[in-house]
Amino acid sequence: MTGRLCLVTGASGYIGGRLVPKLLDAGYRVRCMARSAQRLRDHPWAGRVEIAEADATDPDATLRALEGVDVAYYLIHAIGGGGGFADTDREAARTFAGSAREAGVGRLVYLGGMVPDQQLSPHLRSRAEVGEILLAGGVPTAWLRAAVIIGSGSASFEMLRYLTERLPVMVTPRWVHTRIQPIAIRDVLHYLTACAELPAEVSRAFDIAGPDVLTYEDMMRRYAAVAGLRPRVIVPVPVLSPRLSSLWVGGITPVPGGLARPLVESLRNEVVAAENDIAGHVAPPPGGPTGFERSVELALRRIREADVATRWSSAAVRGAPSDPLPTDPDWAGGSLYVDERSCPADAAPGPLWDVIEGIGGDRGWYSFPIAWRVRGVLDRLVGGVGLRRGRRDPHRLRVGETVDFWRVEEIEPGRLLRLRAEMRLPGLAWLELGIGEVDGRTAVTQRALFHPRGLAGHAYWWAFRPFHEVIFGGMCRSIARTAYENAARENAAREKAAQENAVRSKTARPDDRGERDLG
Repeated sequence: MTGRLCLVTGASGYIGGRLVPKLLDAGYRVRCMARSAQRLRDHPWAGRVEIAEADATDPDATLRALEGVDVAYYLIHAIGGGGGFADTDREAARTFAGSAREAGVGRLVYLGGMVPDQQLSPHLRSRAEVGEILLAGGVPTAWLRAAVIIGSGSASFEMLRYLTERLPVMVTPRWVHTRIQPIAIRDVLHYLTACAELPAEVSRAFDIAGPDVLTYEDMMRRYAAVAGLRPRVIVPVPVLSPRLSSLWVGGITPVPGGLARPLVESLRNEVVAAENDIAGHVAPPPGGPTGFERSVELALRRIREADVATRWSSAAVRGAPSDPLPTDPDWAGGSLYVDERSCPADAAPGPLWDVIEGIGGDRGWYSFPIAWRVRGVLDRLVGGVGLRRGRRDPHRLRVGETVDFWRVEEIEPGRLLRLRAEMRLPGLAWLELGIGEVDGRTAVTQRALFHPRGLAGHAYWWAFRPFHEVIFGGMCRSIARTAYENAARENAAREKAAQENAVRSKTARPDDRGERDLG
């Protein structure tokens, strides 16, 4: 096993980002295929893997990425990518299967959804079509079919979590009575890793699932019990269509409407394992399959400890690689509006950077909070992501992950944080925060950049220009002030601790001091 090369597609996504360290720990060499190597550089395992830049729809680049690979994991899906996601999935699967065959890859492993014997939602139909394409591609393929995946940071879990926590009384669609067999993320990773060792004659689909068959209503009630919430009152009604349901989900949870709709449509289908043939080829997870309540406990513990390795939002990137970037010293992308500010800070660079890197999420944006909340609500009303995505980690950021309705495009620790806007806008927008110097003093440096599209883009900039002093000016000053206040509190706490230690040393008995010296 040691030394075999595995290729992981979708390594910046929720499943792929967790599978890579599992494969490394199991002794495999790993190559990650990504459209941009930049998006993988801050992962803790980045220095232990090869990175190949390729788009799965590009045959030449995909073939190069697959050269010398023994096992290739196909974890690509265009869910939430607009009405044409099925066409994109079909093209990518055909290209990848053909390139894998040409490169002589020994095995493909694909994670898709269960295929119930009923009319499938567009999402499940596309996942099933990808599985069939890969199985017919001429390379031995293990197609693992799972229902709802329960784990910190998964879109399905976030949807369940926020619906249950925010609504003690719920008027719900009929799909809350659909039977589902959820599976823990740890069990999914176990099966994915083990499939690398399947013999070449095994080429088929396998259902993988946890031990519990539940309705969505059961899941919400059991989640509430595990989370210590009061019992939820759930009233199903027949009038909520998938579209209305997705708007309802999008208004309450961090999952935007574009992603909520395919998830909701899939919940109309009963997804219960039809077989457990995987047990004849792969040993069960250590300790046996993880039950629903245990899965929720593990996910909530990760969230409480701020130890969420990957999130669903990490994989959803709007904008194309060809979109212009506001890089210095020259920028050739056309019109570019800039709001540039600097604010002296009576704090050292370290505490100042901690505030900058910790921006967003529960801490907010340090200026005019109601304006940010209103902007987030307006964004969700027009189908955007809003502010509810929050952050994966309250203290540290990686390139490619989300912060509310921004995505981290660049981070140079102690110097620069560049965020790219993912709210609905008539143009492209960035926010840069950094540390510089003004008149010999440490200062916050801040730039808001906007590249308008058409007349609407220019009108948007000038309509909001009068508010920039309140929003951007207030942000710059508040970041500087917060850094100073945080540093002052830390200094006061250290001084108090030093004084208390001094008092204890003076009042300690001589024999106590001798005992401590001996210890």
